[in-house]
Amino acid sequence: MAELLSTVFLPLSLAIIMFGMGMTLIPADFKRIIIYPKSVLLGLTNQLVLLPLIAFLITLTFKLEPLMAMGLMVLAVSPGGPTSNLITHTCKGNIALSVTLTAIASFITILTIPLILSETLDYFGNTTDLTIELPVMDTILQVMVITVIPISIGMLIKKFKPKFTERMERPMRTASALLFILVLAAVIAANSETILRGLKEVGLVTLLLNLATMGLGFLSSKLFKLDFKSTISITIESGIQNGTLAFVIVSTILKNTEMGIPIAAYSIWMFVTGGILMWVLGRRKETD
Repeated sequence: MAELLSTVFLPLSLAIIMFGMGMTLIPADFKRIIIYPKSVLLGLTNQLVLLPLIAFLITLTFKLEPLMAMGLMVLAVSPGGPTSNLITHTCKGNIALSVTLTAIASFITILTIPLILSETLDYFGNTTDLTIELPVMDTILQVMVITVIPISIGMLIKKFKPKFTERMERPMRTASALLFILVLAAVIAANSETILRGLKEVGLVTLLLNLATMGLGFLSSKLFKLDFKSTISITIESGIQNGTLAFVIVSTILKNTEMGIPIAAYSIWMFVTGGILMWVLGRRKETD
């Protein structure tokens, strides 16, 4: 059941959601990001530099045992995933910025994950000569199939059938929220034991990391005077991680499922905080 969920249901659901997002985008949305790259640079700095740093400081402050600390670090160095795009879409944030950050971070972390994890493995006492090699082609295919292609198709439909996409925007936003709930329920059902153990052992630590990183995203966006939609995107991208990729790393590359415990706990918290943001921000009237 868990394998079917992760390999079929979840990717298909996310691809459908990305298609709906594409129907709300035009090329000018991405052009603005290229002309004014401040928001992209801020988002990448938060996610690729400050998030791992905060996670490392938390492991030291709470004196986590090595396996829990390593699991938390694996999560922290993973990029944002399509889930962050879904939450941004429902929260009426800057979708083009969210998608751009997810795509760029996914490619950069192919290089940064092996580098950072090798150092943290040494620090937390794993002295084995373990070579960390990410599935590069799988990562590229995931970004293309789940994100880039569905969004591109949606944008083409918006260009040639603008009235249709205008009618479908509200239903697709509602469908995205419902799919989010279904995905959350399926994830909990398939990983209930690991999640319960994770919340019991490192629940407070993972909640703190989630709140700290989302708070960082919000405050840094305000500091650099980003517009409200971009602030929403940066906040979400700073705190929503690709838990699926993190699970793949600990189970297949590091070959230690114990490290997946903090990842499971964090995944629940990010769904909870993301769901709250969707509920609060998704109902507002857009004025900016």
